[in-house]
Amino acid sequence: MSFFKKLKEKFVKGPESEEEKEQQKFDETEDSDDKAHSLEADSADSEHQEVADLQGETEAPETEVSAEDEEEDTLESAVDEEDDQDVEDLEESFGEEDGAESQEEDEKVSIASKFKMGLAKTRNSFSTKINDLVARYRTVDEDFFEELEEVLISADVGVTTVMEMIEELEMEVKRRNVQDPQKVKEIISEKLVEIYYGDDRAEEIEGLNENPDGLTIYLFVGVNGVGKTTTIGKLAHRLKSEGKNVTLAAGDTFRAGAIEQLEEWGKRVGVNVTKHSEGSDPAAVIYDGIQSAKSKNADVLICDTAGRLQNKVNLMNELSKVKRVIEREVPGAPHEVLLVLDATTGQNAMSQAKTFSEATDVSGIVLSKLDGTAKGGIVLAIRNELEIPVKLVGLGEKVTDLETFDAHAFVYGLFADMIEEYDEEEELS
Repeated sequence: MSFFKKLKEKFVKGPESEEEKEQQKFDETEDSDDKAHSLEADSADSEHQEVADLQGETEAPETEVSAEDEEEDTLESAVDEEDDQDVEDLEESFGEEDGAESQEEDEKVSIASKFKMGLAKTRNSFSTKINDLVARYRTVDEDFFEELEEVLISADVGVTTVMEMIEELEMEVKRRNVQDPQKVKEIISEKLVEIYYGDDRAEEIEGLNENPDGLTIYLFVGVNGVGKTTTIGKLAHRLKSEGKNVTLAAGDTFRAGAIEQLEEWGKRVGVNVTKHSEGSDPAAVIYDGIQSAKSKNADVLICDTAGRLQNKVNLMNELSKVKRVIEREVPGAPHEVLLVLDATTGQNAMSQAKTFSEATDVSGIVLSKLDGTAKGGIVLAIRNELEIPVKLVGLGEKVTDLETFDAHAFVYGLFADMIEEYDEEEELS
C-alpha cells in the first residue's frame, strides 16, 4: 500500500466506510424521519407565529440593553489598554465568550484537521516549491536532487538533516527504480517520518511521561518571549479537562510580570498557583509548590522557570538547583523537562535548544507558534540533530490549540494537498 494511502486511511475516512455509515444511518432512521417530517409540517405555522410575537415583544428593550452594553464595553476597553500584552494574549486564547469555547469543544476538530490548519503556511510554501520543482523535471536526476535539497533547507529542515535525507532519497529512488518526479513526493513524505522516529518507536517518544505512583512534575524552561508561560497555562487547561488535579509554581521570579501572568492563567483555568515575591529564590518557590501540590493531593505540578541567557553559568546553576530540590522531594522527578521554542525563529530556536540541553537534561521540546511560520521543517532539524523529541506543538491562539506531536499527523498536514491530488489521480487512472 502506498504511503499517501496509509496516511489517508489513518486520518481521513475512506469513501467505502463513509458510504456504509451513511447507508446504515439511512436504514435506522428512515421510518423515524417520515414521522418527524409530518410533525414538523403540523407545527411549522404555530412556531413561526410564536417567533414573530417574541421578536415584537423584545424589540424595544433590546435597544436599551445594547446601549448599556456599549457603555460597559467602552469602560472595559479602557481597562484593557492598560493591561500587559501577555494578559491580552491570554484573553484571546480563551475566546470572546465562554460560549464560543464551548461551541469549539462541541465541534471536536480532529487532530489531523488541526495539523492541516496549523501547518497551512508551511504547506503552502513547501507544496508550491515541490510542485514547481516536479513540474520542471521529466526525470529524476542529480540536478533534481540538488534543487530538492535547496527546497528542504529553505523550509528549515536543517543542513545536516537535509544531507542525510537526500542521500536516503537517492538510494530509495534507485531501489524502486522511480523515474517519474511525481512519485518522489510520496517517498519524501515517507522519509520525513522515518527520519523523525529514527530507531525509536512512536510510543516511546510521543506524549508526556507520567508518574504512576504519585505526583507528576513537569519543569518548563525557555527564553523570554517564546510563549513559555502561555504554554504552561494551555497545558494546565488540557490536563484539568482530562480530570487531573493540577497546580502551578511560579518559578520565574526574574522577569517582570511573569508571576502575575501565571497567576492570571491560574485564575482562568481554575488551578492553584504557588508564588513568592519578584526576585525570590526560584528553588524555594518550587519547593513550596511541591509541598502545596502534595497537601492538595494534586496529580500534576507544572513549574515555570526564568529564561535569561545572558549568563549561561548562572542559568546552569539555577536550573541545577531547582532540579536537585525536585529530585529530593519527589524521587524520579521531574518526569519531563520541557523546553519551549518559538517555531517562527527557525534556526535561532536550534541554538537555544543546544544551550538549554547543555544547561539541563531536556527531555522534550514544545514548539509554540508553529501555525505562524512557513518553516515548520524545524521540527525535523531539532529531532534529528539534537535527538530530542517534540512533545507538544502550538497550532493556534486558542487555549485548546496545544496538541501532542504526531509525526504522521505532521506529515499529513504538510502534504495534505498532495494527498488529495493523489486520490484524484488514482480515481482517474
